[in-house]
Amino acid sequence: MAVALPKNFSEVRQHLQQPLIRNSFFIMASSFVAAGFGFFFWMIAARFYSQADVGIATALMSSMGLLILISRLGLDQSVIRFFPTRDKNRVIGTAVLVPTAVALGAGLFFIATVDVLAPELAIVRTIAPLYLVILGAYSITWVFEGAFNALRKSEHYFALNLLYGTRILFLVPLVFLGAVGIFGAFGLSFILGLVLALVLLARCSVRPTPCVDRVFLREAWQFSAGAYVAGILMSAPNMLIPIMVLNVLGAESTANYYITYAIVSILFMIPYAFTTSLFVEGSHGGEMKRSVLRTLASMFLLLVPAIIGLSLFGEQILNLIGKDYVEGMALLRVLAASALFVSICQTFISIAKVRNDIRSLVVLSGFISVALLGLGYAMMNRFGLIGMGYAWLATYVAGTLLVGLILKKKGWL
Repeated sequence: MAVALPKNFSEVRQHLQQPLIRNSFFIMASSFVAAGFGFFFWMIAARFYSQADVGIATALMSSMGLLILISRLGLDQSVIRFFPTRDKNRVIGTAVLVPTAVALGAGLFFIATVDVLAPELAIVRTIAPLYLVILGAYSITWVFEGAFNALRKSEHYFALNLLYGTRILFLVPLVFLGAVGIFGAFGLSFILGLVLALVLLARCSVRPTPCVDRVFLREAWQFSAGAYVAGILMSAPNMLIPIMVLNVLGAESTANYYITYAIVSILFMIPYAFTTSLFVEGSHGGEMKRSVLRTLASMFLLLVPAIIGLSLFGEQILNLIGKDYVEGMALLRVLAASALFVSICQTFISIAKVRNDIRSLVVLSGFISVALLGLGYAMMNRFGLIGMGYAWLATYVAGTLLVGLILKKKGWL
């Protein structure tokens, strides 16, 4: 089935008003805004903080991201899946209370065992109250962001990402705290975002009910248990790699990796935006084959020139952040090249979620997680930081081949 291209301005306007494209636009715009603010955040951090402080702060953020990932229990996906048919207030209330309680419990466990799990992050014991407050705010805003996408109100998600940019304002005043200053600036923006999210939800006539809906939990778990496992498998490497780099190559290499990845993640945001919107539309009963073709065409149209541009001008961007980070250019080019293969894998994941094909979802996610972490560790020890880039590219090329095999076996081609 071919996807007709708009022929005039009227058709372009009509095309942009389609829910899939409109929500994709706002999710992608949110990602670009977040990336833009992130660029300036790390550029300022690199100027005012030592490279070691940047490395420790990024590892702190990654540890928190991993705790959030583990604690979601798949309920963020269930919010999107069940919002169209269930009591929204009870759904979001449950999706906030349960994961946040789990996140705080996991946070306490991490703090108590940090000397064993991540000795380089022993500082977390000193800042335990701050760590837990930011963890709670981060957990709640994560759920609210998904709720806005489920409501097809991605413009509110965009507004939240604009507010998150305030973290830049806190960097210089908190410089005397070192790595904790960077981490604190990051966390304060989520606390402000939590307040704004509650206001925007009220405008959508959604007021989270402070309850645990057991019926929703049971139905959600039946849907999301496999998706939850797959989500952990897909996302855990992003949280674990900075910690792994810290332990294998040191704080300076961790800073180089994180800054380089933060720049390349602009490319990864394109498939994230379109495949999230694809999942939303599929959950609302949209026609999947046409939506998939439109998603792939739109992603490649944006990704190809973006990859070329980043490969040509990446060195200048890294130099703006700091001369010490220019050595990440080789890693940047390899990571950028992987974006096309990442987009294909992400598209398949959305298709599998809509079709409730959890087995294929877990197979692909498990393969990517194990291959990325295993290859990354082996190649870093042999080639240094660039080895992590080789692992990214090799893993997602192999993942794309696996997607082709699954599609052929399922007869979806």
